[in-house]
Amino acid sequence: MQLKPLFLLFSFISLSVQAEPIVLHNIQGYGFAENRQLVNFQTLVFDDQSGQILARGAAELVSQYEQAKKIDGQGKTLLPGLIDGHGHILGLGEYLKQADLRGITSETASAAAVANFAQHNPEQPWVVGRGWNQVLWDSKAFPNKASLDELVADKPVYLVRVDAHAAWVNSKALALAGINKDTLDPPGGEIIRDAQGEPTGVLIDNAMYLVQRKIPAPGIVEKRAALESAFQHLLALGITAVHDAGVTTELVKLYQQLQQEQKLGVRIYPMLSAKDPELADWFKRGIIDDASDWLDIRSVKIYGDGALGSRGAALLADYSDQPGQQGLLVTEPDALTEIMRLTIEAGFQANVHAIGDRANRLVLDRFEQLSSQEVLQSSRHRIEHAQVVSPRDIPRFKQLHILPAMQAVHATSDMNMAGDRLGVARLRGAYAWRSFIDQGSIIVGGSDFPVELANPFHGLHASVTRQNQQNQPEGGWLPEQKLTLVEAFRSFTVDAAYGAFQEDAMGTLAPGSWADFILVDRDIFKIPAAELWQTTTLETWIHGQQRFKR
Repeated sequence: MQLKPLFLLFSFISLSVQAEPIVLHNIQGYGFAENRQLVNFQTLVFDDQSGQILARGAAELVSQYEQAKKIDGQGKTLLPGLIDGHGHILGLGEYLKQADLRGITSETASAAAVANFAQHNPEQPWVVGRGWNQVLWDSKAFPNKASLDELVADKPVYLVRVDAHAAWVNSKALALAGINKDTLDPPGGEIIRDAQGEPTGVLIDNAMYLVQRKIPAPGIVEKRAALESAFQHLLALGITAVHDAGVTTELVKLYQQLQQEQKLGVRIYPMLSAKDPELADWFKRGIIDDASDWLDIRSVKIYGDGALGSRGAALLADYSDQPGQQGLLVTEPDALTEIMRLTIEAGFQANVHAIGDRANRLVLDRFEQLSSQEVLQSSRHRIEHAQVVSPRDIPRFKQLHILPAMQAVHATSDMNMAGDRLGVARLRGAYAWRSFIDQGSIIVGGSDFPVELANPFHGLHASVTRQNQQNQPEGGWLPEQKLTLVEAFRSFTVDAAYGAFQEDAMGTLAPGSWADFILVDRDIFKIPAAELWQTTTLETWIHGQQRFKR
């Protein structure tokens, strides 16, 4: 779709000195009531100083604010600011400056794109890229270092798979990392090898770090620039808050600095990385509940298994398309138990990555063992992805008060290979959104950007249709698991906020909540579901301030 030029407004500090509220009228507004039911309104009143919603209601509400500043919404649709419940902000900013291999349909073409990127970026000591997906290639096979060596031999190349759970590298990178046929697979990782035992150039999960640690780390200036790019990108998509999954202490401190400078582009709910060496210090300090909700720090991202596309998701039985392979646990069971125990005892929210049915069961077992029902109910612990779950384990999410944090676009991205990996029987518990909703679970919606594109309207479309953007397959993939649009919309607004203990402050546009809202080019509740993904954000407001205008 051809987009019009963007005009970005990064007015981090309000220039307004008026005390009167702002009345945005002549709108088709949508929000949620206390019971999470959708409500419609034509007028929204907010204070751009406190950043809060004062009132919402019918067109007649305008007459009650004669002295207020008035903005004519020109009949546009207004929605709560959208919340991505699982993304990677710095990763997105870096991805926007790397070789982009998303959607390329062959290994040869991917290698050519890498060579072209290297030619146009000669100052970069490493060629770094992301997005390759062998499932889209005719061969369906993992790539080989040889195709990179042929085109880029003088620089190390490091290319992350679309799911971020595998890397494709050239011989130069392998040599710098000291990887050869005698190198042992690290725990929770695999070095793919040929029949002679030689590394092929593909590294799975924890094996990726053998090369990744050799890449020069970006400095603070580069990280700030990457974050600014990410903020601009997210605001243009209507995203006003992100649950940032797996951040380091260094990155949190940078966020705190940006907050002090009033330069945080979106609200951030950071999940501290379970691998961070300073995690124990965070536990001693306790949770940080920011009264302004720009930076609430109270959760930890814990790592269970790998991903399905690279056959790293930990399964209870063999992969259907690779007998003898059951995936990987990137954190050993005893270590997983310990980090979950420490997180729970510190009063932090434990958000555990689990994609395969074995990983999901291991995590559920540990929640059950480590905490009482009373504590579980108030803690809102989460399983990130909950992608392939044994049908007998789905009810345990509700019983243990565990929130499934799921990404709808994963289903439509994976539908061309999930059946091959799992077989028909295991698909009954795969991407099972309807099963979770029907039992009363609250789904935290998101995209997992930059694994997927960050556009939340793609997620809404996938949730409702279970189809790709070409309306395939007809009727939807596993259509019995479709959501209604209201259910899907909740997952990106009030229910995502619930997953961060923020449902009273955002996601509803109820009086007293933050004035985080967007204006879009169509009424999503009145258009065919097939068109949802085409929705374009026209304006994005956070805390009563306009941050983006198209």
